Amino acid sequence: MIVKMNKVSILCLDADREAALRELRDLGVLHLTHIRPPAGADLEQARERLNHVRRILDVLPARAQPALMPAAPGQEPALRPAAQALEEIWELVKQRKELGDRIEDLRHECRRLAPFGVFDPQSIAALARSGVQVSLYQIGPAQPLPAPDGALVRVLHRDKTGVYFAVIARAPVAVEAQAVRLPEVSLAELRRQLRQAEAGLQEVENRIAAAARERPVIEAHAAVLADEVVWLEARAGMGAQGRVLYLSGYAPTEAAPALRAAARQHGWGLMLAEPAADDAVPTLVRNPRWVKPIRAVFDMIGILPGYKEVDISVSFLLFLSLFFAMLVGDAGYGLMFLVLAWLARRKFPSLPVHYLRLLQIMSVCTVAWGALTGVYFGMQPAAMSWLAVPWLKTDANVMLLCFVIGAVHLTVAHLWNMARMWNSLLALAQVGWICTTWTMFFAARTMVLSQPFPPLMFGVLTLGVVLIVLFMTPFRLIKTEWFNHVMLPLSLVSNFVDVVSYLRLFAVGAASLSVASSFNTMALNLGLPQPLAGLAGALILFLGHLVNIALAAMGVMVHGVRLNTLEFSSHIGMQWSGAPYRPFARQSAPPSTDAAAPKP
Repeated sequence: MIVKMNKVSILCLDADREAALRELRDLGVLHLTHIRPPAGADLEQARERLNHVRRILDVLPARAQPALMPAAPGQEPALRPAAQALEEIWELVKQRKELGDRIEDLRHECRRLAPFGVFDPQSIAALARSGVQVSLYQIGPAQPLPAPDGALVRVLHRDKTGVYFAVIARAPVAVEAQAVRLPEVSLAELRRQLRQAEAGLQEVENRIAAAARERPVIEAHAAVLADEVVWLEARAGMGAQGRVLYLSGYAPTEAAPALRAAARQHGWGLMLAEPAADDAVPTLVRNPRWVKPIRAVFDMIGILPGYKEVDISVSFLLFLSLFFAMLVGDAGYGLMFLVLAWLARRKFPSLPVHYLRLLQIMSVCTVAWGALTGVYFGMQPAAMSWLAVPWLKTDANVMLLCFVIGAVHLTVAHLWNMARMWNSLLALAQVGWICTTWTMFFAARTMVLSQPFPPLMFGVLTLGVVLIVLFMTPFRLIKTEWFNHVMLPLSLVSNFVDVVSYLRLFAVGAASLSVASSFNTMALNLGLPQPLAGLAGALILFLGHLVNIALAAMGVMVHGVRLNTLEFSSHIGMQWSGAPYRPFARQSAPPSTDAAAPKP
């Protein structure tokens, strides 16, 4: 559910600013909205320091490579202070950049000179001092070779990119070709320098990889710097009226007693009020433990309901689990996902728990759906047919089920709206939308499955349209929102399209089964002698099912998530306009006595 918020305004004296901010940070409940844009030299410097440390974290591997760590336990060197580690890593980063540029230049120079072979530029310089000019040229592969008077032409290399040659003369001659600049050192020396630079770069890369063991110290330091930035933003964003300073923000209503107690203790002026209709209130969502896994999807695609919208986490989780099962549609894949989730939880205990729990929920649903349809790794084994439901083996029945799921899903959205509008005539418009939704269900059933359309539904459609027209807009707003009535025919067509769009559950699931079955057939009918047939078949099965799983995962993201975030959300009136609730609180441990990090 979305936690109810209070709009908070706090007044304090200028002399008490630091103490007030410290107390508010310790409370950790107030989401600040700045009275004025935070600015100042100290704030900019703090932001630069934080960005500098974050750039270093971006280049550090997530984990130190085991091969670069001390072999024996207990021999690891002690972790250095953050400032010292940052200074060394930043120097390594600069060295890597310089070596990378140097290597690129050397490689370019080697490629430029390679067609002319290995020669000593000093010998050419000595010939020039003796009156013999040696020049290098390049022409296209189809161009005629120049023959200047009084000069000797020697072709050194010819390939599809061009002809490379030298011109030797006693005096400068005109040559109709592209001149190639003579190098300062030989090609052999350039290659030696390139190998040396590459070795140096590898050494720097190894040192950076080894420095990853100090990543926790640097991350902790970054958290301290982030707290400093937030503190300075809070201080600079306060309003002022003479000696009185004030700030505002939002806090959960449950935090009101703590704010009142702090105001009494420190002598603040405090005002708690209901947020206004046009206030940008942050959203804090709290759900039961069993619903929390759906947060993984919200985090992944970056959506959050607005404060005045509804939290559809429960509906999202339940229907997405069903959509996942139908889109993947294979009990074998579901079992494999369960094993992977179990292994990931043991191997990577630091992974967010809600991601793994979501995968487990989806996997169990996939196993159940695959068992009901009798599909295991693209096959339908007779030994498991006792679990299957014969009705689900007919495509027309599965398509009908998709339409039912769509109508039910959209009906839930309008029932939800009715519950929110129970004391308003607007709720009758939601009854109208439910009537039209089920009319569109029977229309889709008739058009796609050729089943008869019940005559009763004409009356239901008429009733639904009348209710929508009469009650979709409050009478006092009809002058400003009359356009909704003009767009009603398109909205009804859109309602039909939304119901039909749930057919994608059948289409993608059937495609996944077809792909898996095709790879199985291909692997079993190679016509090769043993054991070659077994090895090739195993490779085809592995790669084929891997590709099919990847396609199924894409299908879940494209289709399963869409049905919740677009079709369902549009019927319930959600725009996912929420801004996350971020309270003013310390995110790091208390600051250490380390020196400041080196500035970039």
